Amino acid sequence: MAEINDGKGIKVIAYYLPQFHTIPENDRFWGKGFTEWTNTKKAKPLFPNHYQPKIPLNQNYYNLMDDKVKIWQSDLAQRHGVFGFCYYHYWFQNGKKLLEKPAEQMLANPEVTIPFCFSWANENWTKNWDGGNQELIVAQDYGGKKEWKSHLEYLLPFFRDKRYITLDGKPVFLIYKPEQIPQVDQMLEYWETEMQKQGFPGICFMIQNPNWYFSPSYQMGRFSYQIKFHPFFAMAYTEEKMKKLRRLQAAYRGLKPIHCQWMVERLFEAVKHKRQPAEKKQARLDYDRMWERIIRSKPSPKLIEGAFVDWDNTARTKTGLVHLGATPEKFYCYLSQLREKVLRSGQQPVIFLNAWNEWAEGAYLEPDEKHGYAYLEQLSRVFPPEEG
Repeated sequence: MAEINDGKGIKVIAYYLPQFHTIPENDRFWGKGFTEWTNTKKAKPLFPNHYQPKIPLNQNYYNLMDDKVKIWQSDLAQRHGVFGFCYYHYWFQNGKKLLEKPAEQMLANPEVTIPFCFSWANENWTKNWDGGNQELIVAQDYGGKKEWKSHLEYLLPFFRDKRYITLDGKPVFLIYKPEQIPQVDQMLEYWETEMQKQGFPGICFMIQNPNWYFSPSYQMGRFSYQIKFHPFFAMAYTEEKMKKLRRLQAAYRGLKPIHCQWMVERLFEAVKHKRQPAEKKQARLDYDRMWERIIRSKPSPKLIEGAFVDWDNTARTKTGLVHLGATPEKFYCYLSQLREKVLRSGQQPVIFLNAWNEWAEGAYLEPDEKHGYAYLEQLSRVFPPEEG
């Protein structure tokens, strides 16, 4: 297995979006031929010096159905210090799958040598980009043991693959929004038991999205770790706000048995809205300030550190979020500091990086026309390939 705790340094795992090939559902609801490149190409600069559209180097608008692309990505990433990819995994009601082919082809192709794990993007598939329920395309429904069994049986061949990423021998599996799963603890307990029957020590469950972390009902339950998914975790996190939220969470747990938790929920919403950027208009944030928050935030044994290359999702929506001031040199500087932080803190030796190829969100390591290979080169300076 591709073990994180192998004593060979900190591992960088980059989130990997598989929406670079056509599927019937996207053709039907977005127009024939839709992929992530569609939004990426149509983006326009919205203010002076705004880098849009993002253009891959040599206009490499690849198709993930081509195995040569996956081999190229695997080799390129590993040469520059990326330990593994975290594929977004889309599993819906009654075992409906979307965008599953790149991972399935990777599993069947030993030439794609990079280690991998999954993040279950457990939201409704909609015509919104925020996982909302408007204009529903494919519904999310979690069912009971029958459905849980079917899902786990699909995942088992991936978990058994020698490239699958493990932590202390357990396959790493992220769930994007576990708070949306009605019987989340029961489901995870079932999976854990079934995995042990298959000869595994269990599953290392991790929470990706920070929404639950900053909600009154948050609890780790059967999750081993909460990931600092940046830049969103850093946008929400300050020590002062966390102290308030932890008090509200304690009050919520105390009042829930007597059905009075609604009082805490109202207070929480007041705190929550103070930290949110204005909606329905474009927000511009400072890249340096966001990274300074990442570096300053207190480590915890139950938190996994995260990083981000850059963020600009105005290719998807003009009322998006733009970080200003990113450069490859700054990325090197901040990533170096984060590496030292992880080494000093004794946290798990892993950093989840946003992202390998989120082109429409401006979060990508792949080479582009503006910077070439510069971000990859800076990453390899901090995490030389021989370490990982």
